[in-house]
This record gives sequence, C-alpha cells and structure tokens, in this order.
Amino acid sequence: MKKRLLIALLCMSACVVFAACGSKEKETTADEPVTAEIIPIEEPVTTAEEESSEEEEALPEGMIYSELTGLPIDKSLEKQKPIAALVDNESKALPHYGLNSADIIYEMVNSTANDRITRLMVIYKDWGNIEQLGSIRSIRPTHIWIAGEYNAVMCHDGGPFYIDTYLSHDYAQHFSGIFSRVNNGKAREFTEYIIKGDLEKAFEKSSYSTEYDDYYEGPHFKFSTKSKPVELEGSDAKDINLSAAFKHNKSELKYDDASGLYTYYEYGKVHADGKTGEALTFKNVILQSAGLFQLDKNGYCAYEIIGASGKGEGYYITNGKAVKITWEKTTENGITHYFLENGDEITLNAGMTYVALVPDDYWSEITLN
Repeated sequence: MKKRLLIALLCMSACVVFAACGSKEKETTADEPVTAEIIPIEEPVTTAEEESSEEEEALPEGMIYSELTGLPIDKSLEKQKPIAALVDNESKALPHYGLNSADIIYEMVNSTANDRITRLMVIYKDWGNIEQLGSIRSIRPTHIWIAGEYNAVMCHDGGPFYIDTYLSHDYAQHFSGIFSRVNNGKAREFTEYIIKGDLEKAFEKSSYSTEYDDYYEGPHFKFSTKSKPVELEGSDAKDINLSAAFKHNKSELKYDDASGLYTYYEYGKVHADGKTGEALTFKNVILQSAGLFQLDKNGYCAYEIIGASGKGEGYYITNGKAVKITWEKTTENGITHYFLENGDEITLNAGMTYVALVPDDYWSEITLN
C-alpha cells in the first residue's frame, strides 16, 4: 500500500514539473512575435533618402515660401500685396529696368495697330526692394482683370476711357501717373519709372492696405518642392516662337540646358536689364489662347477671358518639355485656373513664370521645338 502511494505521488510530481515546463515554453513563444510587431510601429525606420528630402525642404528661421514663385522669401512679406506694373514694350522704351527681380510677367497684345505691339505686366511682391522699374505706361481692361487675380495694386500711367468702368470697382486698386521721371534723353512718354521710395509714399497717401484684403482669393499657383520637381512627359519645347502672334516684338523664349531656364528674346536679341545687363529668364512658361476684340478704331483691345468666353486651351512648359492644358476664369478678379488633360490643376516648378496671352486667331501659328 505504501509502495503504491509513493509511486502515485512520484507520478503527480512529474506531471506538475512537465506542466510547469510546458507553460514556460508557451509564454516564451508567445512573447517573441509580439515584440517583433511593436518595434516598427513605435520606432519607424527613416531611410537616408527621406532624411535628405526633409533637409532640402527645411527653411531657415524667419523664411517662408513665396506664393508667387515657390521660392524662399522673408516671413515679413507673407501678407504683403504685390504690385502689377504696366511696362512699355516698344523698342524705343528699351532697355527695361528691374524686370529680372519680378515674380511673374504677363505679355499681351496692347493694340491691334502697329503689328499688335505687346505690353508687359510685371507682378512684383517684394516691391520695397525696387531700385528702378519700367518704363511705366497705360493700362487696358485685361490688365485690370488679371491684376485682380493676385489682389495686386496696379501701377500705370492712365489709359483709354474704357478702363474707367473697371477701375471703379473696389477690387481694382491702382496708382496712376505718380511715379518718378528719369532724364534718359527720350520723349516724355518713355521717362516714367518706379524708383525706390515711390510706392511707400503712394501707399501712405492712399487708403489702400499694403496687406492682402478681402478680395484676395488665396495663392494663384501650386508649386513643387526642391526634392520633387515637376518633370513633364510631353513634347519637346526648347524654342518657343511667338513671333507670328506678337509680330511687332517678335517674342521668343529659348531653353538653356545648363541653367534649366528659358531666356526671353524680343526684337531679335536677348532681353537685357538696362543696369545689370542680366538676361531675363523664366523657370515656367504658360501659353494661353484667348479671343481678342478691338474696342475702337485706334486699335485699343481686350481679351475674351471672362464668363462664357473665359475658357480655352494652352500649354504649360518647363525644363524643355510642354504639355497641353486648358484654362478657365469665371469672374473679373477671379483666379484663372489651369488644368492638365486629366483634370488636375497644374503644379509649377519653383521660380519665375512667364504667361503669354496669345490671340486665338494666331494660336495655330506659334511653334514649339
């Protein structure tokens, strides 16, 4: 009896030991995969490529990205309105001054007379740093509608009476004929320039705010980042010839592979700044086809870019490539939106942008090579 009891107790002890050993193995096995699953969630691994991208996107303290170029600017300029200066593009007005430091430049037909001579509208945010800009000339209705897209204050020297209706609108803030005269040996019409200090005085004497107001609809364009530039899968566009549409000026843009920029030419030569001799270059080019209608026998004209007529075709061009786009503008001061063929709005590369409003009757005659 005692022998059978001893054997039974030994068997029970063995079962307890084996059970304890089995339990311990089970816990160890269960802990290992749980630990492996938690590690990547709590401590994500950052690749060298991601770290490099973050460093590229970081801005120095006190800097922000400009809503007009996508390039770094001082944070003090964040809310500042740009100006939209009307610059004479007649050969007698050359050389121009100060255009190279602008953000966006529009070129459009100013008159159906004189082989459709063009005028430039210069969008300039950091206007406090202007040394000399111009020469300044008169304005047309289309300039007013486009300047309104940026909540920009227009700088011009008068214009035909057709502008009066549009300048009477609250969004159309402007300074006219108040800038400095420079003795350059030319006729008076070619002597008005914005000189350092002119705009500060103009704002002080006006009721206009220097900061964006209720008419500002937000950034006009979206921009890529330095680490992810826009590379278009389009046709070659290293030579953009607009001379058929802009017959008087014979405007043309040529791409430089080394700099990645388009150099602007007119009158058969490189456009060079009157002070620095620097060529006028752009990172982005937008060509916009639009109807043109004549206002009177003198050739004053305006583009059909609003409402039912406010849509059309175009091209977005950067880094030597072009893609077809469409555009739409619904109201006088509403932003013109540009769309890719898939319906997405275009994204620009950071840098200066050139926009040409090409009369639609000459649209088929522009060439991209």
